[in-house]
Amino acid sequence: MKTELHIHTAYSCDSILSIRLLALMCRLRSIDCIAVCDHNTISGALKAKQYFKKYHISVIIGEEIFTADGEIIGLFLNSEIPAGLSSGETAERIKAQGGIVYIPHPYDEKRYKTVLKTDKIKELASDIDLIEIHNGRNMENSFSEKQKETADKFTDPAHTARVAGSDAHAWFEIGRNFMSSESYDTNSPRAFKEAMLSAVRITVPCLPLSHFHTKMVRLLKLLLKGNFNELYRIIRRKCVKGNKKVS
Repeated sequence: MKTELHIHTAYSCDSILSIRLLALMCRLRSIDCIAVCDHNTISGALKAKQYFKKYHISVIIGEEIFTADGEIIGLFLNSEIPAGLSSGETAERIKAQGGIVYIPHPYDEKRYKTVLKTDKIKELASDIDLIEIHNGRNMENSFSEKQKETADKFTDPAHTARVAGSDAHAWFEIGRNFMSSESYDTNSPRAFKEAMLSAVRITVPCLPLSHFHTKMVRLLKLLLKGNFNELYRIIRRKCVKGNKKVS
């Protein structure tokens, strides 16, 4: 059974991947189950779950939540969890719904602002069900090595599954990084976790185009929304970084 974790759709601020195109790619790549984890919303996951029924592809309702301490993913959610809460309260709210606490990219030099702080990973260790030791958008192999080191340092492999997260934002990323396991009840968090504990990680290196695509999508969405202040701030920050490198 092929399960692809940590997928973003057009309901995220940095993706334009439609539910229909996502379904097409899952069918072409023979994916059996996906976890849709848009930024700070479950709207895309809910829509995908309904749409994918006719293709007999299971959808796990997820959300990548930007907490006060970094990002945490909640899986098997029934209701949306607001951004900005502490990592502890966020984990509590996930568990209160009977959900799965999943730590994405616990190490990434390029996305250090979104990585959950290691002291918080240590504090939450007993509540963490899944932790990525490979992210489909790792720009360097060393990031996966560091992610595994973080997982091994703070969590028990008998309790916390080491997984590969797709982190796909675009159609061409679907089906490249996934978990291969025996069949399980996709409606059961417990069965899902047990399957992930023994699943095999199928991984490939990041496509350089992925991050460029995301940056362009984010800028386009800001432009279409008329959010020119944020657009200006991003462009100005990039220019300042460029000047520093030149000097």
